Amino acid sequence: MKGKEPALIFIDFEFSMPEGRGPKGFFPEIIEVGLISVFERKESNQFSSYVKPRVFKRLSRRCRSFLSITQEDVDQGITLAALVKKLAALNNGGHNKVVTWGNMDMRVLRQNCERARLPFPFSGEFIDLSMEYKRFFGDRNQTGLWKAVQEYGRDGVGNHHKALDDAMTTYHIYQLVEKDKSYLNKVEPTTIGDRVDFTKLQQLVQ
Repeated sequence: MKGKEPALIFIDFEFSMPEGRGPKGFFPEIIEVGLISVFERKESNQFSSYVKPRVFKRLSRRCRSFLSITQEDVDQGITLAALVKKLAALNNGGHNKVVTWGNMDMRVLRQNCERARLPFPFSGEFIDLSMEYKRFFGDRNQTGLWKAVQEYGRDGVGNHHKALDDAMTTYHIYQLVEKDKSYLNKVEPTTIGDRVDFTKLQQLVQ
């Protein structure tokens, strides 16, 4: 393990949402997952699935419309327990970095685990790429995922608000930002010789 780069896990979840204020006690539940794991800079695994909501089992009309998802989709999905087991299998003893766009994915996962009395599956480092992007480019406001990739002159992968497509888009932005960071780190600082034209100084002396 020593000396090896940690695995990178790019995750996107889609959540249930209420109609208006929703029923009493409503909280967002994970209803779709998309993830890409990268080990030693090589993509090693993709996973995509719908997830059955445990508590508020019927999706609102707003949720179905916004996410282009059907009740049948989630009814045929995996359980939250199966999802947590799948994620735990990727934990790699905590030798990983979980990368998401925004902090909601891990917050909702943690809340869903707590309510279902399931162990939180990750113990590694968490990276909110939207904040990394904001700091790197000095933006005042947090940028949306697909706006960020378009600012790079690229297009997002697939369809926005489809979990695997958003996870893949997050992965692409991560690669672009890391490439830019690497380039900036390699730029050597200028010397006084770079800033002063000594040929003109020599002409004056002569």
